[in-house]
This record gives sequence, structure tokens and C-alpha cells, in this order.
Amino acid sequence: MPQWDVARADVVLVMGSNMAENHPIAFRFALQAKARGATLIHADPRFTRTSAMCDLYAPLRAGTDIAFLGGIIRYLLENDLWFRDWAVPYTNLSTIIEEGYEGPEADGLFSGWKAEERRYDPASWQYQGLTIPSPLAEAWMETGGDFAERVSHLRDQPPPRDETLQHPRCVYQIMRRHFSRYTPEVVAQITGCPEDTFLKVCDAMARNSGRERTGVICYAVGWNHHTTGAQIIRAGAILQGLLGNVGRPGAGLLALRGHTSIQGSTDIATLYELMPGYLPQPHALRPHGTLAEYLKVETAPTGWWADFPAYAVSLFRAWYGGEASQANGWGYDWMPRIVGDHSQLPMTLAMRDGIMRGLFVMGQNPVVGGSNSRLVQRGLARLDWMVVRDIAETETATFWRDGHLVRDGEMRPEDIGTEVFLMPASLSGEKAGSFTNTHRLIQWHDKVVDAPGDSTSELFFIHDLGRRLKALYAGSTRPEDAGIRNLSWDYPVDAEDEPDAEAVLREMNGCTVADGKLLSSFQQLKDDGSTACGIWIYAGVFPEAGRNLARARVPDGKAGPGTHLGWGFAWPANRRTLNNRASADPAGKPWSARKALMEWDEAQAKWTGPDVPDFPESKRPDYRPDWAKRPRGMDAHAGTDPFIMLADGRAALFAPSGLRDGPLPEHYEPVESPAGNPLHPANAASPAAKQWQQADNRLSAHGDPRYPHALTTFRLTEHHSGGTPTRIVPTTAELQPEAFCEIPTELGRTLGLRDLDWVVLSTPRGEIEVKALVTDRLRPFTDGKGGVIYQLGLPWHYGWGGYATGDIANVLTSIVGDSNTGMHENKSLSCALRAGRLPRRKETG
Repeated sequence: MPQWDVARADVVLVMGSNMAENHPIAFRFALQAKARGATLIHADPRFTRTSAMCDLYAPLRAGTDIAFLGGIIRYLLENDLWFRDWAVPYTNLSTIIEEGYEGPEADGLFSGWKAEERRYDPASWQYQGLTIPSPLAEAWMETGGDFAERVSHLRDQPPPRDETLQHPRCVYQIMRRHFSRYTPEVVAQITGCPEDTFLKVCDAMARNSGRERTGVICYAVGWNHHTTGAQIIRAGAILQGLLGNVGRPGAGLLALRGHTSIQGSTDIATLYELMPGYLPQPHALRPHGTLAEYLKVETAPTGWWADFPAYAVSLFRAWYGGEASQANGWGYDWMPRIVGDHSQLPMTLAMRDGIMRGLFVMGQNPVVGGSNSRLVQRGLARLDWMVVRDIAETETATFWRDGHLVRDGEMRPEDIGTEVFLMPASLSGEKAGSFTNTHRLIQWHDKVVDAPGDSTSELFFIHDLGRRLKALYAGSTRPEDAGIRNLSWDYPVDAEDEPDAEAVLREMNGCTVADGKLLSSFQQLKDDGSTACGIWIYAGVFPEAGRNLARARVPDGKAGPGTHLGWGFAWPANRRTLNNRASADPAGKPWSARKALMEWDEAQAKWTGPDVPDFPESKRPDYRPDWAKRPRGMDAHAGTDPFIMLADGRAALFAPSGLRDGPLPEHYEPVESPAGNPLHPANAASPAAKQWQQADNRLSAHGDPRYPHALTTFRLTEHHSGGTPTRIVPTTAELQPEAFCEIPTELGRTLGLRDLDWVVLSTPRGEIEVKALVTDRLRPFTDGKGGVIYQLGLPWHYGWGGYATGDIANVLTSIVGDSNTGMHENKSLSCALRAGRLPRRKETG
């Protein structure tokens, strides 16, 4: 959803985010909503500036978000306060699940758990009689037989449904059983949030939904950075699906990203398992041997992803240009294959184990930002070479000289064989390019000033590296080198050898191969090699020569309509609100005049409104598939199915595939926690979470008395992520000059601590020392057994470099990950706290 659409919400729930301090530009829209009468709610472990600006503050222990959200879901279902007219036709609530499905109510395990493999078989999660493919780039579904043949039966008939919601295995009844355990009493026991406060939140969410009212949930990495992070977000999506808060004005889930263009980097695929546009990377252990095999198993037979072959072939055509042909799979045959999990956590272990020998570090400071910093440094010390590109000398670049291993005597600089190349990078104002923000809005920025000295842009560096590699491999006859030899790498450069950034954007936009004519829509892409497109979802951003829509800066006036279609370009197709077919009722009429967006215009025989329809423009609301003809793609979706990217066109409140840890969110404690799990004590943490129990990555057991406190990390307004851009600047460094730990007043009193006293925090991975900040921002929680759990807060920006220094918070964290994303769990762990300092050889960190 667009950030500015938050201003149209009637209730705004902020969780996993200190929105006022970390996303102040977006938070102004929440304040605009409040000025118009909306209720603002903040649920968070810490009382922050966001909390102070909200109508309701709900304290909760870090890592218990699913219990909190699950309690709201139960409240809606048990009191029949969900938006039935929206949710029944637009979600899979009525869909019937396979007979063998069992929920985790008894022991914390869903059906299909394979203990010896520590994974689930999702066969029992499927719709009755059908195999449902997951959206592309999600968890691969390991099933017996011909997967493509099994999913093809989606073209035979619609999924089995009971619109009365009485069938015991329909999603509605499954959800009622699943969430029945999340009573206000249990929510209070798990989260620490007082019952009366929790019920006020439930009432505010329920009261502000329906035809006339909508709500928004805003979240940041306080949701992502958990071993249950994907399922926390799923819980938020289920809540919004029940309330009808999807595809409508002032409604949705707003993901508040951690950087200016994190969305853009994900789009272009900095993640190992993706290619641009969220296409799956070819995998050596899947049936991806040839292009035909890859397309067969990755193409969904129904929904918009049925056009996947056109997007993939056009991508390969853009990469390999004239060298690509049907004979070599349009270049697919030259593509490398992944073989497993190549995300940052296992990559760190691969460095430590000597498997990975070289590393490029660009736009990141993993010694500060990576989990288990000491292990990260051990990994860096075993590399042959490392290239660090940044605007200053970072802790990652100087680990060999000033790092913990050297400081603590574990290694000497002369014994570290890693050759480090520190190469100066440029800031955003020193280069041209684009940002893609959280609501998919691509905005162009021009170069303002020249970079100092030898500083260069990433575009220059990658382009020059590519030219050098192509020259090195030019004479090679080895098949594995063909991917580099045949790569199309002919970007125009200026007098200083800087590639034209707009030329790259034109390649991303796509063109027809025969004449180089730029495309105006992804619907022009073909699977026959006649079109080339670097990322299908960006098609249309540069529809003709000289017309870069990312440069557009024409906002709507005060009279509206408020979609601002003339400001930048939002992928895909400049749509501002995704799934906006759901802003109209099944007959195509707005749910209300107050919340109108799109509607069916019978006279024009098309969908009209102030946004671009995220739906086939001419598909009538009363269209129904002719199953006798085995419809394909969008022809298999009815005119009332708004979710075009899903196989059945309906929001998946219950996820039959695509997730590795269950079809519904379930509360599990963090891998390290001072508390138990009253729902299923024997399986307190997620059984599917990624864990690497090793000598230098030891984990504490739940309730370990040596580590009695809960710890969460957070960001400061005054520092940016790993701290490099702000700790090196005196004027920003002096605003928050040194590391500190927020300590509840009650614990501070018990330990005899005052502000600015030195304290030591410890976990099985290591210890750090910081200054104490004794505060009421954090409050104690009960553990449900009469005991008290104290929670600490630790900013994670600091390191030994720059003007603002302090111990690295991630010395304390562990290498554990979400089973779906591999995301670390740095927002919730256990620790010990004591007054005092650590013995130091020299003051370097």
C-alpha cells in the first residue's frame, strides 16, 4: 500500500517498529490519520516516541508477537466481528483441506512433521484432492510423482468449498480451533500485555473495519528478525484478511524497510535464491536441468504466474543478447545453479570452515551487523581475499588489525592471511540512479556533485569488473565459462567511464529484440525470445525514448484523488494499491462511497477508478470459468477473485504450500528465551527453525538461570544501521556518542545501577560492556509462574571505528534463522547482566 494512504486509515497498529523515530517521514501520515479521528496503537517491548504519540500503548515481550496477533484473531472469530461479506468471497476461509491435516494444538507440531529431517511434508496441508503450487520463489514443495502433472488439475475444477463455513475441515473451522487457545488470559501470560489493554486493542481493530472503515498495520524488522518472522507477518496478513483491510483505501500491511531502497534491492534480486522480478534461481537439486524442465515445474497453471515463461525467457534474452537462442535455452544453459542455502548465516559458517575463499562487501558492515560477530571475524580471517567498498574504513575492513580476535589475543595480525582491498565508494548524491521504496515506488535521482578522490559508484565498479572478467575469459573454451563470455555487457559510458544509469533502467524496462523499441507494459513480453526485459515488474517505467517515468514529479492536488499516479512509477504497471479489485464488492460496486477506489463500469465494460486496476481490465464481475475447457492462467479465475498472483485467486489465510514451518502462525518462543511456552512446553521453540549448534555458536536452553533476562536490539534516530555514515561524522556522532543499554528501573534498583554506570552483558557467544541507561521505557513482565522477566534494550549501531564508539551488540547474538527466509533472530534472545567492566588489552572496541 502507498505510505501516504496511511492517512486515510481509521485505525493504525504499529508493531515491530519505532515508526516515529526510525521512519519519521511515513509516520507523518499516521499523525494525519490521527488528526482525522483515527486510533493509533503501538505494541512494542519499549515505550518510545512512537508510543507517546499513540492513543494506546500495549507492552509486550520481544518474540511474542504471534501470541498477541493470534489473540486478536481469536477475538474476531469468537465474537463474529470479522468482515464476513469481504472475507468469505475473497479469502480461502471456505476452502476444504485434506482429511489428514492436524493442527499443533496437542503438541506444537503440525501434521507432516519429519523429525529425523527436521522439516514438514506439506501433503496434508493441501486443498482436498488438489496440489497447490506455492507462489514463485517460495519453499519448494517436495512431493512424489510428477509435480507439474499434479498441479495441472487446478484447471479441472475449482477448489472444494463450503460457503456456509460448517464443514469441519474448511479453513474457517480449522482457524477457530487453532486460535481458540489464544484467550486474553493466555495472551497476557505469554506477552506480558495486561488483559484490559489487550482487549482495548482488539476492540479498536474490530470497531474500525467493515464497509465504511479500514485499518493499517505498520511493521519493520522488529517482526522480521525472528525465527518466526515470516509467520508473524502472516499473522498480520490473516488479521487484515478477516477485517477486509486489503486492496482498499487506508488499508493494508505497510512494511517499513530498513534502508532507502531495500525494496529495490530485493526486486533486482540481491537474495541468493532469486533472479530479478522474484523469479526462482535455477537449482541443481530440483528438476531444473533444461529450460523446458525449469519452466514446466515453476509455471503455475492458473493465475497470473501462468505467464512466467515470458518473464523468464525475456530476462535471459536481456542478459545474453544476441548470443541467446532457442538452442541454448535462451541462455538458460549457461546459468549457474544453486545447491542449497547460500544466505548470510550459512555463508558465515562456510567462511569460518574454509569453504568460501573470497568475499565482496558492498553497502554492508557484517562485523557490526552480522550475527555472532566473533564468529564472523573468524570467518573473515580464513578468507584468501576480501574487497570492501564503502565511504569510510569500516570495522569489516579493519577486523585484522582492531577486531576482537586480535584484541583478545586469539589471533595476531601477522597470522591473518586475508588480503583486504578497501575501495572508496560514493554517496547517493554523487551518482545517478533510482530508489524503490517500501510501496514499490521507483523514484529517480540525479548526480549532484562529483565524488571525492578515487571514490566511484557501485555501477562503475560492477561494470568495470564485468569488462575485466569478460576479457579474462574471452579465450576460454570451458563450458562453465560460457555464462561470462556470452554476457551482454555493452552499456554506454561517459567521458569518465561512468556507465549511463538510465541505459541500465531501459534494459530493465525491456524492449522488442528486432527493433529495440521500448516496452510500455509487461503484458507485451513473449516466451519466444522476441522480447528482452531485465525485470518484468519494472516494464513500463521507461516506455519510450526520453521518457523515464521514475523522474515524474506531478502530485495530485488537494482535491485528490490521492493516488498520485503522476509521481514516480510504482511497479507493476504504475499500480498504487495491489489487489484493488477487493476495493469493490463481488458485484463490482464500491463497499461504500467513503472507501471507494475501483469499480466495474458497465457502460465502458471495464474496471475504472483513480488507480490502475490490479486485475484484467475487461473481466466482468460475473465471469465464471468454463471448467469443461480446462481454463489456463487468468481464465481460471472468476471475476470475483481479486488475488491474481495466487493459484486460486483468493487470499491464503491458510497456506497450503510455500512455508516450511506450518500453514498457520503458531506461537513459538525464540530459540533462546528466559520463558517457557504454555501452549506446548515440549516444543517451546519452532521445530523447523534453522540452528547451527557449534562450539563458537553455543545456545542457551530455555529458562537457563545463567541467562535470566530477555534482550532486544533496536535502532536510534541518530545513527544509520551499521553506523558507518553517522559514526564518522562529528555532528551526528555527538548526538549519540557511545553505546548504552536500556535497563528497567526495577532491575537497576536491584543491581544498584545508576545512569552511566558500566555494565556487562553476556551470552554463550561472548560479552560486551556498555553504559547503563536506567529507564521506565522498559517494564518487567511476569512469566506466568509468579516469576519476573526483565527485558533489556540494546542499540546495535556501535563499533570501534569513528567518533561514536562502543562494543558491538552482535557479539551477543547467535547464528539461528527463520526456516523460510534464513533471517536471523537478533530481536529476541537471553542474556545475563552485571555491574562492572571487562578486562581489556587496549581500548579498541
